[in-house]
Amino acid sequence: MYENEEFNLLQHALNIEEGLEGLRFNNVVIATDADVDGMHIRLLLMTFFLQFFPDLVKHEKVYVLETPLFRVRNKQETIYCFSEQEKQEAMKKLGSKPEVTRFKGLGEISPDEFAQFIGTDMRKQLMRVEEGDHIQQLLEYYMGKNTPDRQEFIIENLKIELDIVAEAV
Repeated sequence: MYENEEFNLLQHALNIEEGLEGLRFNNVVIATDADVDGMHIRLLLMTFFLQFFPDLVKHEKVYVLETPLFRVRNKQETIYCFSEQEKQEAMKKLGSKPEVTRFKGLGEISPDEFAQFIGTDMRKQLMRVEEGDHIQQLLEYYMGKNTPDRQEFIIENLKIELDIVAEAV
């Protein structure tokens, strides 16, 4: 970890090398793509904070930004949707054939659009460890060498969302 330039830069930018007293920001918000690669990066960042700066998590300073999966719009209104259900509701609300865009990553969202869903009312989830959870045990389970157990857990808890294509009337 100490040889990883990105993690070193992150530590320095947050000013947490010596502890939380110097934290430059009130909160840390992890923003990644909502695809498999983004989830992997998110997991690595979460692991980094849990392994090396658990107090940052214990003091409820780390969040994960929920990024929209779809933009549904017509000439009057734009709605950012975070699930297939929200997309379907937005399509019904906007009526006759709204334009639907599926975001494949944050890089596809313009800075002006990004500003529409980031700010004081942004959707974010607090990263936290439940009381009684032992961080080291969690890290060993999710990042350790117990591949068969982890694979079974993933298969049993996998949730799949399908893009529903609206039928033409």
